[in-house]
Amino acid sequence: MKKVMISAVCLLAALVLTSAGKNDDVMKKESGVYVVNTTTLGKSVMGYEGPTPLKVYIKSNKIQKIEFLENQETPKYWKRVVSALQNKWDGMKVQDAKAAEVDGVTGATFSSDAVKSNVKLAVEYYLKNK
Repeated sequence: MKKVMISAVCLLAALVLTSAGKNDDVMKKESGVYVVNTTTLGKSVMGYEGPTPLKVYIKSNKIQKIEFLENQETPKYWKRVVSALQNKWDGMKVQDAKAAEVDGVTGATFSSDAVKSNVKLAVEYYLKNK
């Protein structure tokens, strides 16, 4: 009976430790900069061809930069989205970014909307988990 109880306690402890680190893939802190990765956080946020994950870099409650990650969007249109939106949030306070109305790219509306949604998800996650 004691062996079963000890095994159960060890199993429970292992499960707790494993679940405690389950969000490690969403936000990390590197040299004072929080990096929020929307790959899993925004997996249901769809552009025209699928998810459009980003990394949002935040330092001192301001967005430093947005990094666009690999996706399945049409390269011709995606390039326009990146060019138009990449620096729109740079230097913006996270509270302002959460409510910001950023213009998208005509002809790439789904992709633009997905980028804007991912930035808002990243900011909200940062505010709740920093």
